Amino acid sequence: MSVWLPTAPCRPETCLGERAPEVSHLRRALRLAACLTAVLAGVLLGLPVRLLPHGARDRLIRLWARVLLRTLGVTVHLGPPGTPVPGGAVGVGGALVVANHVSWLDIPLLAAGRPGRSLAKTEVRQWPVLGHLVAWGGTVFLDRDRLRTLPDTVAAVAEVLRAGHPVIVFPEGSTWCGRESGRFRPALFQAAVEAGAFVQPVTIRYRLADGRPTSAPAFIGDDGLLTSLARVVAVRGLVADVTFLPPIPPPGPQPTRAGARRELARAAQAAVEGIR
Repeated sequence: MSVWLPTAPCRPETCLGERAPEVSHLRRALRLAACLTAVLAGVLLGLPVRLLPHGARDRLIRLWARVLLRTLGVTVHLGPPGTPVPGGAVGVGGALVVANHVSWLDIPLLAAGRPGRSLAKTEVRQWPVLGHLVAWGGTVFLDRDRLRTLPDTVAAVAEVLRAGHPVIVFPEGSTWCGRESGRFRPALFQAAVEAGAFVQPVTIRYRLADGRPTSAPAFIGDDGLLTSLARVVAVRGLVADVTFLPPIPPPGPQPTRAGARRELARAAQAAVEGIR
């Protein structure tokens, strides 16, 4: 267990009880094959895409993420992008994009609406195929078992924000089933304080086509990636609602830097929970 990472109480045996409608085994196999094709295409095109101008690169990443999600049988509904931040539209420039965390699917979902560099645990590097793809995408990795590396990680995120690039962070620190959620930890909000960056809250919610909420995509407890993937491709009518909320400006003068990051964390969590 990490020395600082919060632990969610969600477990597959308690949070994945209800059965979602399922597709045939043939359809599952076709989805898996299409998903693998999309991932391999992403790996092969990763380096050339990184050499493109920023705007063209983002358009291709959004397209790839949407194709990947479609191969998995996920219908994506992107909510309104909120109000503009100074200097351009929401998502342009160095915004710290923060969202509730349910599944590994959250990462391509956010890329489908607002591509950016992600913060991920170092274990993601070891994921088959996807680990290489995530690393090539410029991910900032966090070693959750070494508390002393956290200031360096915050500094690296702040540097990316100063350079004008968005960074995607899941400040709950762990995945939750979707019914329950965790507290937004303030540590990574320090990067936005140091860079003077806006914070872009995002809410992610999974449901079935008939509107019923579902925890089938949740990646929790002792779940393995392949087990979770098999569960996702089996669901019929899986829908992901992704809502981009109005951005939060950097806080004004504070008595302490800790107070500034806590204020940002509270404001972002209130925004996310207000729509869930």
